[in-house]
Amino acid sequence: MTSCGRTTAVFDPRWLTYDFGPDHPMAPVRVDLTMRLAEALGVFGEGTDGALEVVAAKPASLESLATVHDPALIEAIGSVRDPAHADLERLQPFGLGTADNPLFAGMHDAAAQVVGATLEACRQVWTGESAHSINIAGGLHHAMPERASGFCLYNDLAVGIQWLLDNGAQRVAYLDVDVHHGDGVERIFADDPRVLTVSLHESGTTLFPGTGFAADVGGPGARGSALNIALPARTSDAGWLRAFHAVAVPVLRAWQPEILVTQQGCDGHMDDPLSHLMLSVDGQRATYLAIHDLAHELTGGRWVATGGGGYALTSVVPRAWAHLLAVVAGRPLAPDLATPERWRAQVTELTGEQAPFRLTDGRRPAWRPWAEGVNLATPLDAAIAASRAAAFGLHGLEREGFEERSAG
Repeated sequence: MTSCGRTTAVFDPRWLTYDFGPDHPMAPVRVDLTMRLAEALGVFGEGTDGALEVVAAKPASLESLATVHDPALIEAIGSVRDPAHADLERLQPFGLGTADNPLFAGMHDAAAQVVGATLEACRQVWTGESAHSINIAGGLHHAMPERASGFCLYNDLAVGIQWLLDNGAQRVAYLDVDVHHGDGVERIFADDPRVLTVSLHESGTTLFPGTGFAADVGGPGARGSALNIALPARTSDAGWLRAFHAVAVPVLRAWQPEILVTQQGCDGHMDDPLSHLMLSVDGQRATYLAIHDLAHELTGGRWVATGGGGYALTSVVPRAWAHLLAVVAGRPLAPDLATPERWRAQVTELTGEQAPFRLTDGRRPAWRPWAEGVNLATPLDAAIAASRAAAFGLHGLEREGFEERSAG
């Protein structure tokens, strides 16, 4: 793995206040357990070679939020102080007070802290203070300019990308590997030719938000600014990695970004309760390694990473994101490493559940390159081919006549 230099994780335990309540799928314990596991495994260390340095950040200002979000949304979120006495009729058009986004006290402050962490990660990387920086609590990719959506109040990724643009970036690549389509970021930058959004996700025919199909290639002012790879339900590691390398990688190479911003939701795992893909922690780790290498190949190592979705709170998220944090540090963890006994005790104490004993799911992810044969009769290859057909011409890539080819 390429040497990374200084790497940072932007985090403060106080940011765990982004909490929709005990019955909500996106419980902050998933981030807490991730950070505890990574710490127990030696991923963090100030001034330590090959370790992530944990740094703090200020909450995003109202001015920063307004670079992406309508003032009316910011005012609506800020007005929620006592959820029991909130005006739901006024708030629900903003996506607030719904099953996905229930009200909680201090929601503006909590959301602004998440955005501030992603802003700091972007600043760290763009100014050269860090080669890579990560906000594991970020990745709120569904929030729209005018409304909250899908557990996301403000869109920290879009605010961070807008900051990069306002500070001189001309070619930003946003890569989203969450199981859900990165609809908010795509929509916000659909007509900005300086931003390429790439989303690899379960098809909207079977999963929220119901968008992100191959034909969605950007707005009229920037065709080719969006790339969508909508995978069929039950796609496993081999299919996921095949799609990633057959579609996302060549387009990113053609785009030649100055900086890579990624959303690393781990909710495509086979045990996640909200999706229908069949990925393993091992397959997700393989994706993290590939993204790290792409950052060094294409951007001189400039990589901003965030968390995202992931709702198997104890069995999947901490292991997947501990691997991610270690890859961001440039010091990957061995897949079959045992989880520390101290951490397993903390899992039981905080959740009452038994923790996994190893970082691996016991899989050895492998994939068949596109050039080795295509079978358009399979839903997977048909989905990959559709994305290639829609996007490759817009990026000057040869399509290789895949419509006529089939696997022997």
